[in-house]
Amino acid sequence: QVQLVESGGGLVQPGGSLRLSCATSGFPLDYWVIGWFRQAPGKEREGVSCVSNSDGATYYKGSVKGRFTISTDNAKNTVYLQINNLKPEDTAIYYCAATLGPAMCAADDYDNWGQGTQVTVSS
Repeated sequence: QVQLVESGGGLVQPGGSLRLSCATSGFPLDYWVIGWFRQAPGKEREGVSCVSNSDGATYYKGSVKGRFTISTDNAKNTVYLQINNLKPEDTAIYYCAATLGPAMCAADDYDNWGQGTQVTVSS
């Protein structure tokens, strides 16, 4: 059974950093595509960063390039999203999702989702 559990969200001031974790189980992580998505109130869910663990290819949404870094620790079956220089517009629920692929970083491509973790950026 595929399971994804996010953690690491919280309330941070603008300019701060967070590291989100997506603990996975029930499937061989090194063959799957993992995506980080976010959904702000009243907005559609959007892909912010995705990684294809079979070949290491990564994708970043334009507005997060240089601030977000996705990484995988296969030994811990965990995918991380390091977020630096947080901005108020980054406020959202962040979800990780998994698919066997191939997949782009679009929510419709993913069929396994975690419960989400709230990130709030405010002074």
